[in-house]
Amino acid sequence: MIEKSEFGMTNGYKIFLFTLKNSKGMTVKLTNYSGAIVSIFVPDKDGNVDDVVLGYDDLEGYVNGTSTQGALVGRYANRIAKAKFTLNGREIQLRANEGTNCLHGGIVGFHKRVWTIDETTDNSVTFGYFSPDGEENFPGNLKVTCKYTLTEENELKLEYKGKSDEDTILNMTNHSYFNIGGVHSGSVLSQVVQINADSYTPVDSELIPTGEIAPVEGTEFDFRKPKPIYQDLHNSDLIGYDHNFMLGEPHVMREAAIVYDPVTGREMKVFTDKPAIQFYTAIGLQGEIGKDATMMKIQTALCLESQYAPDSPNQPNFPSCILKAGEEYNFTTIYQFGVRK
Repeated sequence: MIEKSEFGMTNGYKIFLFTLKNSKGMTVKLTNYSGAIVSIFVPDKDGNVDDVVLGYDDLEGYVNGTSTQGALVGRYANRIAKAKFTLNGREIQLRANEGTNCLHGGIVGFHKRVWTIDETTDNSVTFGYFSPDGEENFPGNLKVTCKYTLTEENELKLEYKGKSDEDTILNMTNHSYFNIGGVHSGSVLSQVVQINADSYTPVDSELIPTGEIAPVEGTEFDFRKPKPIYQDLHNSDLIGYDHNFMLGEPHVMREAAIVYDPVTGREMKVFTDKPAIQFYTAIGLQGEIGKDATMMKIQTALCLESQYAPDSPNQPNFPSCILKAGEEYNFTTIYQFGVRK
């Protein structure tokens, strides 16, 4: 079932909150401001239901927030070095918003836009956005959609589509901050993570890939077998993770990652046909007021952002993120929730 209610106003636009429920005790709340996931309520091993997505109490939080909570991100999720790339022999200079680099689409990315409500059904809502040619200096008039569907298998399915009238680049993701122990359960470092990737992309001091695709074996980035997040951090210079893992070829659906919380028994599986996934343990999350007027703190959530690899437009050995004029961008990511007794 689906419910629609008013969430507030911003810049003259009325914003709505959509609530999806299934018969298995799962509830998802979505808003057309930034196309964000506001809440995901799921039961634990004892049947206790809790919200497992960080965020804000009201629309104002999403409008003014700086950490992209729950949002749909584009045109290009993650970083583009020096905020520029070459397409069809033409150098395109984007708007830099993280030093000299472009992060998550520029100064006003998709996550700071009001999305249209294109369709609703009993268990889904589709948000849309039209990005005009030259927005944040990206080429092409681009129409994108994301359809959120809540299934009876406790899956939240995200179906991304897009089409441009000229060649462009496109890399959309969802930027939810998950804590499957519950939004107020504290650090996620004891949660157990598995990432089904044999390689990752090393980065420089600005988190820009060096161009190398390196094996995870023998490194702190080896999550091929489940392990607590903290396990290998003490043997490294890392305070947490903000790294891209290579999954394989685009358009091949696969189980990319699993997160398990030993305290509540909750488990989240991530399936995607994107070629890569960013694992981020919220090492920059601090200073914002989140749900229930509680201060957000470092490493109290994790993100698993299905994507093309960072800086792919400048890395010829990475899978290409170019969207040709008239062709359809079409990817799916699924977050599936369950429990272990």
